[in-house]
Amino acid sequence: MRPFAYQRATDAPSAIQALAAAATSNNALTEATVQPLAGGTTLIDLMKLDVMRPMTVVDINPLARAWSAINLDDGNLRLGALARMSDVAVNPEIQRSYPVIADALKLAASPQLRNMATLGGNVLQRTRCSYFRDVSYASCNKRSPGSGCAALEGFNRSHAVLGTSEQCIATYPGDFAQALIALDASVEITGKSGARTIPLSDLHKAPGNSPQIETTLAPGELISAFLVSGRWPRSVYLKARDRQSYEFALASAAIALDVQDGVVRDARVALGGVATVPWRARVPEALLKGERFDDSLAQRVAEAAFGDAKTRKHNAFKVALGKRVVARALHQAAAMEV
Repeated sequence: MRPFAYQRATDAPSAIQALAAAATSNNALTEATVQPLAGGTTLIDLMKLDVMRPMTVVDINPLARAWSAINLDDGNLRLGALARMSDVAVNPEIQRSYPVIADALKLAASPQLRNMATLGGNVLQRTRCSYFRDVSYASCNKRSPGSGCAALEGFNRSHAVLGTSEQCIATYPGDFAQALIALDASVEITGKSGARTIPLSDLHKAPGNSPQIETTLAPGELISAFLVSGRWPRSVYLKARDRQSYEFALASAAIALDVQDGVVRDARVALGGVATVPWRARVPEALLKGERFDDSLAQRVAEAAFGDAKTRKHNAFKVALGKRVVARALHQAAAMEV
């Protein structure tokens, strides 16, 4: 790990000022000379690997007093971005009204990491692509723009089949964001001009021709909260992985259903482990709405979810696996007693 300066923010304005001071528009996150530190479960790893090389780390944990509350008022949920994953996962109201969130957080990491990691940091975590995380590989457009993508012709078993480009096929690794995007969550972002709110679906950027630009956050901005309208007690998060203890998804599905008298009135489908960003599957949702749920419908929805998949040499299995995960998650959600 390279030497760096440590700075402790006293409040949101001081944190934002420190982060914005050395930032420039469209600067690759990997090259940013100032980085925020909350749980540190991703940043410290990448600093040790020499992937991220900040000259200054700004500790934003003092903001937790204002940014870590869990509020559920009038059927609307607000989660502070500095809330710890473990605290949210065990919250009784979250488990009753948003089981998809509780499930996603419980399956996201080891208990020790969940005790440290924050919601905001989890949503912004970076890919586990080995070509990105190992600096001995020169070709990684996400780490070194314009250098190429070694994964295209390399070992790409864990890589994405949705939302890819010829510049990058790295998979978005998180679980929590899939639950949020399925619930039409919004993100409250605090910066120099105050707070603004955007749909979570507008936060992450698909790689396209600039995979080094991963989000729409402006220099100095921080996520301060996540907002969800309405309750979704009939919701699940299902994750398929190589091992049950602490592993990233090969394929996952966040499903939320509103079922009345056997008919699906509303449906939300999001996919993880298979896409470059948190992936909302809107075509499958449209197939569900207004229909009576049965196995045939579940299979049609699963097929539609991967209609645009583009596979590589080692990751074609993800399409079949992803379809099974979606169908199984739909059955689990439909069978829930609420």
